[in-house]
Amino acid sequence: MSKILLETLCVKEGQLQHLSFHQKRLEHALKQLQFNVHYDLKELLSPPNAPLLRCRILYSERSFEVSYHPYEKKQIQTLQLIEADTLDYALKYADRDALNRLTQKKKAADDILIVQNDLITDTSIANIAFYDGSQWITPQKALLKGTTRTRLLAEKRLVEAEISIDDIKFFEQFALMNAMIGFEPVKNGIILPMNYADKG
Repeated sequence: MSKILLETLCVKEGQLQHLSFHQKRLEHALKQLQFNVHYDLKELLSPPNAPLLRCRILYSERSFEVSYHPYEKKQIQTLQLIEADTLDYALKYADRDALNRLTQKKKAADDILIVQNDLITDTSIANIAFYDGSQWITPQKALLKGTTRTRLLAEKRLVEAEISIDDIKFFEQFALMNAMIGFEPVKNGIILPMNYADKG
């Protein structure tokens, strides 16, 4: 049975946002999994005209399903560091069980910030970047190469670097990014230290 992949696009006033980046990621996933199929998002998607919608695509070698949903933004202010050295989410699968199990360990925090081999990767729902006073730096070891992250790197608005747990204290601020929120700096954001007795 084919694994089901997921793609999420932002729709504003009936217009699909940054479609080419989603098309490239979809094609990359199909190639990586050696799926002998082609999907043209421009031809397959016909979003309704609404102020803001989340377009959710579930696809595999044998299926392609589209649905549109109202978007409710999650307020993220605090992140809990969680270790998960063996987690693999290089492709955007619909099965998020492993991520959900990690998220259950966030306790009082709004979301988790996943650490692999002492390096910062992503939150459960977004890529992250840190501001050092002059530029925004995103972890080189991202779990998933999000479309917003890819676009901002191409536009030279972000730079990549390895970021360790110990590096966090040197940054002034962090920002979250994904297809729905774009790039959003978090004011007075807090990153809670890892509880080494509760590793992911």
